[in-house]
Amino acid sequence: MKRYLKDVDPAVFWGSAVLIAVFVGWGLASPTGLKSVMDTTLGWVVGNFGWAFILVATGVLVLCVVLAVSPWGRIRLGPDDSRPDFKTFSWVSMMFAAGLGAGLLFYGISEPIAHWNTPPHGLAEPQSEEAALTALRYTYFHWGFNGWAMYAVMGGAMAYFGYRKNQPILVSSTFSPILGPDASTRPIGRLIDALAIVATLFGTATALGLNGLQLNSGLNYLFDVPKEDGVAVLIIVVVTALFLLSATSGVEKGINYLANLGSFATIGLFVFFLVVGGSTVLVISNGIESIGNYVIQVLPMSLQTGVGDEEWMSTWTIFYWSWWVSWAPFVGMFVARISRGRTIREFIVGVVAAPTGFGFFWFAIVGGTGIELQRGGKADFLSGLDTPELSLFTALDVLPLPMLSSALCILLIALFFISGADAAAVVMATLATRGSLTPPKLVVVVLGVLMGGIACAMLLVGGLPALQQAAVLGSVPFTIVLVGVAYCWVKALREETREPRDGPRDGRRDDDRDAIAATSRTRGVETEETR
Repeated sequence: MKRYLKDVDPAVFWGSAVLIAVFVGWGLASPTGLKSVMDTTLGWVVGNFGWAFILVATGVLVLCVVLAVSPWGRIRLGPDDSRPDFKTFSWVSMMFAAGLGAGLLFYGISEPIAHWNTPPHGLAEPQSEEAALTALRYTYFHWGFNGWAMYAVMGGAMAYFGYRKNQPILVSSTFSPILGPDASTRPIGRLIDALAIVATLFGTATALGLNGLQLNSGLNYLFDVPKEDGVAVLIIVVVTALFLLSATSGVEKGINYLANLGSFATIGLFVFFLVVGGSTVLVISNGIESIGNYVIQVLPMSLQTGVGDEEWMSTWTIFYWSWWVSWAPFVGMFVARISRGRTIREFIVGVVAAPTGFGFFWFAIVGGTGIELQRGGKADFLSGLDTPELSLFTALDVLPLPMLSSALCILLIALFFISGADAAAVVMATLATRGSLTPPKLVVVVLGVLMGGIACAMLLVGGLPALQQAAVLGSVPFTIVLVGVAYCWVKALREETREPRDGPRDGRRDDDRDAIAATSRTRGVETEETR
């Protein structure tokens, strides 16, 4: 058994695995009891700490701006002579697939329609032209800069300490400025990594549940497969087996290929909506105006606490911020693993701006088309607001080639399902094995099965609302960790900028610099150490 659990940290792996297994067992054995506890706990969290999610989402965005425009932005995530391992398109594609892809398909039409029908905070007359602009602006808000800034802070810090400070690529390693260079082996460091696994399990399980519901809706549309939770659970079980096969093939072989394929397919679907969706000029005009409004108002929107509109805030903004937090350790570590050699500025712009930019275009065209189809009476999304997984197929049904486009969307959803869960399973296994870049397959399988188990349990507990509750509750302890990561990264960067007076300027220890200089001499490469 030892060879199957090589490098495993027993406390981190078994502690988080047992905790989640108990939760899954509770949900399967007594869904009503678990639902009652979750409802009570969620109400307390949102009522007392909803403001904390808002401050964190605003703070990380401000930090990313500072990092991008300050001299710190020139620092490389690795030695000064390192260069990126992946081409830019593959790099962005993998980030997109891991952190965004499936959500675009699920909420691409349903969220703009929901905000158009009930404008946030009463900012517009329902179903008006102004409501359409407001709906798109708030959809960008929930899928835009703030969320990706969380990924950038987490991933950038992990890459910095991993590749530049020679620490294991772990969440706990980012706390080395206050815990010391052995942060990952200290009890509090191991607790941090265990919390990262738990948060990731809940966050990705929510996405798996959403994907299962949407795949069930697509199969119901094409083949009259019954639309019920039992079928969605079966779908999750089947696709879980598929992503585990992909996860054991490694990042470069599995995730890279699936991510590139998914990106091309998503662009194709985007073009399809743009060309055949109708009202193209109006949709593009509204899109441009709403994007401009969002960019101008993103900071005031970020600070809006929704006093008097708490129910809407908990259903939308707070849910989204907590969901982004729960995905931060997974996407952060994944992005860190594929970002060695990039400068902090390049990293921040790539992680925050590139996926957000595509999200702008996606929601402007797909969401705008959905609103115009509803206003023109060609489709009825309002009657299905409680089943947002149906909205994409409802739209495709009234556009040309509905059977073909729906079949392709089912494949695309499954592709994002597999690639996202694939990356999550590998990342969690890395957290559980002290930062090993090639974690044992058994650990990947165990954590992948638990991830699928949470999704199945939550569907049985209460469907979509239960999935959303799980994401919020799973993110609560990790919100504190995210704040700590940001503090420690800034502390380390400040110390590095003072190092020309006190020590090495690139963050490497003296023995590391000597080894690099010796290697450079043997290769005939002139560096600062060999001049």
